Amino acid sequence: MKKRDSGFTYLALLFLVATLGVLLAQTGMVWSTAQQRAKERELLFVGNAYRTAIGLYYERAPGTLKYYPKTLDALLLDTRQLATTRYLRSRYIDPMTAAPQWGVVRAPDGGIMGVYSLSDIPTIKRSGFAERDKVFEGATSYAGWRFVYEPPQAGSGSGAATPRTQR
Repeated sequence: MKKRDSGFTYLALLFLVATLGVLLAQTGMVWSTAQQRAKERELLFVGNAYRTAIGLYYERAPGTLKYYPKTLDALLLDTRQLATTRYLRSRYIDPMTAAPQWGVVRAPDGGIMGVYSLSDIPTIKRSGFAERDKVFEGATSYAGWRFVYEPPQAGSGSGAATPRTQR
């Protein structure tokens, strides 16, 4: 009888180990998805901070000629005015790649009018964006989320020359 009991115990233990393995795998998938969603939120925050900084740099150009920054470092210290202005406190890292490098969207004058992540990872969020980020809907990778500042068109009646900051 003892031999039969030990076989049953062994099978029960194997079943328990298999069940725990499946549960841990599912927990890992849920945790991974939660981490990616957190990185998405961070990318939206950082990208919009860059877009806002680029817009402020563009709009606050002295004189009537407006132009985009030539480098992202120009957003950290703008010496075009008498008073030094900082549109960003520091350069942000790309949350999706954990690297300081960003893709840049060049303006016709050669300046930087926007940034984007260099990550080709498929996005989780595909809809439900804020109004200013509606262009991201349907993007299949984070490289498609391009945070571009476009100045308001003359006579558009928008009334807002500077971008709003929103979390």
